[in-house]
Amino acid sequence: MGIAVAVDIINDKPIDLSQEWNKAIEEARKNTISTLLSDPIIRAYRDFYWKYLKIDPTKQRPSQEALIRRLLNGGRVPTINPAVDIGNIISIKYKVPIGLYDIDKIRAKKLTLRYAAEGEVFIPIGSPRKKLSSNQIVLAASDGTILHVYPYRDSELTMVDQATRNILIISAGVPGISGEILRSAATETGILYEKYLMGRLLKVDLINGDREIDV
Repeated sequence: MGIAVAVDIINDKPIDLSQEWNKAIEEARKNTISTLLSDPIIRAYRDFYWKYLKIDPTKQRPSQEALIRRLLNGGRVPTINPAVDIGNIISIKYKVPIGLYDIDKIRAKKLTLRYAAEGEVFIPIGSPRKKLSSNQIVLAASDGTILHVYPYRDSELTMVDQATRNILIISAGVPGISGEILRSAATETGILYEKYLMGRLLKVDLINGDREIDV
């Protein structure tokens, strides 16, 4: 995983991100649906879904693939708030999932990537709470709060909203994705927060799943 921390952002004012959106859309439209499916980065996430998560990626697509497909089919990516929109832009550009978490909503100092306990409860953004199975991978705080079902679904409990000021940025990797790509994706997200949201990028790291994350 690529890790970055951005602080003191201003996320409650209208921001013109058209230049960044145009670059992301131009990059996405270098693909067709068929070339997207053969792209080695997209392929790595699809293989991870099948092999490790036992999820059919044709029924539940990797989040970055879903964003790119929407653009290739002539659709638009909905705007949420500037910080989340920037995360989507970077996800499209690098073809990796970008997870964003409001640090001030995380009530513990340590995060761990681990397998869920059977029946453990997760509250996804925009959906009813779910009971997880033991084959699912989660990013969890030391107090038991689940931030993320890896690598595709974030929690409502730590979601980034207009009041958010401090953000943990995670570029979620899988086997076959280089650390350079993950670090670059997390770093550029923070750089755009500095450029557009008056934030400060404090920390960039690259970690394996067996290391704790300090927040």
